[in-house]
This record gives sequence, C-alpha cells and structure tokens, in this order.
Amino acid sequence: MDIIVKPIVTEKMNLKGESLKQYGFVVDKRANKVQIKKAVEELYGVTVESVNTMRYAGKQKSRFTKTGLITGKKNTLKKALVTLKEGETIDFYSNI
Repeated sequence: MDIIVKPIVTEKMNLKGESLKQYGFVVDKRANKVQIKKAVEELYGVTVESVNTMRYAGKQKSRFTKTGLITGKKNTLKKALVTLKEGETIDFYSNI
C-alpha cells in the first residue's frame, strides 16, 4: 500500500508551511495516523510531531452540454496535515 499519494502544493499550504511548520498530503483512504507519520519521516527524513486527518466524500457533479446532461462523481480522498518538529522543513521543489 502506497501511503502518500501526493503533496498538496497551494498558496495556503505554503503559508502554513512557512509559519506553522504544517504540510499537507493526499494519502491513501485506508492509512491511519501512525502509518502516515512513518511514511513522511522515511520519505523526507524529518521528525513529525502530530498528524491530523480529514476525509472528503466524493460528490456528484453534472453539467449541461450540447448532447444533454452529463453526470459523474468526484473521487473520495483523505488529506493529512502533518506538523513537523521546530526547525525542520520539507522542500517539495528540490527534485525538480
């Protein structure tokens, strides 16, 4: 099971990273906080203080087109907000 799917790189998360040392990740729906903590520590080589998780349910979406109404569903996902130990940072742009 691949626990970390991708990091969340937005303006809001960049500000949280600079001021509060919190970083966001989209994680596997079945992963728990202990697994997320271990995965972040192994992948980025940092010390994690706490992990907060949020589950988002998939929502129904529809739109009107020339051919009629098209309906679909957005994916269900789970986000993790990871707080690091003081003095440590994660640089998502280092391997570009």
